[in-house]
Amino acid sequence: MEEDEGRRARRGVLKVLVARGTNLAVRDFTSSDPYVVVRLADRNAKTKVINSCLNPVWNEEMSFSIEEPAGVIKFEVFDWDRFKYDDKMGNAFIDLQPVAAATKLRRALRLTTGETKLRKVAAGIDNCLLSDSFVTYADGEVVLDARLRLRDVESGELFVTVKWTEADAK
Repeated sequence: MEEDEGRRARRGVLKVLVARGTNLAVRDFTSSDPYVVVRLADRNAKTKVINSCLNPVWNEEMSFSIEEPAGVIKFEVFDWDRFKYDDKMGNAFIDLQPVAAATKLRRALRLTTGETKLRKVAAGIDNCLLSDSFVTYADGEVVLDARLRLRDVESGELFVTVKWTEADAK
């Protein structure tokens, strides 16, 4: 019985905080009007547009009710344009595997209070991390703060936080 509980999918909420961008690319004459589209599997959410800004602060949190933290979160940055198609300003992604592994470790350690570093996520050529990050457990959530380099663009970074809360976490 205990083994079945460990294997069954656990429903929860994945919160994605798009905090800010820095050094974003110019797509209008001297600036851009950036917004971010967050994609998780077949679901999308979008931040508000920040007018005429290359270092926008969104501080917007999107919530996704899912079975387990799995797959990849994609971030696409666009420049909003009134009379034509929005311009691409780069993209980035976060693999949720480290969050899933840290969640299993949290269960195995039976953590319920305090703050604990569970796993290091190293920056590398196979991800968009600009620096090493840690998956931590705090206040009932498994959390990954990340500084991401935008791809397919001349410049830009995104600062995001991913938080996983299991529905049955105690």
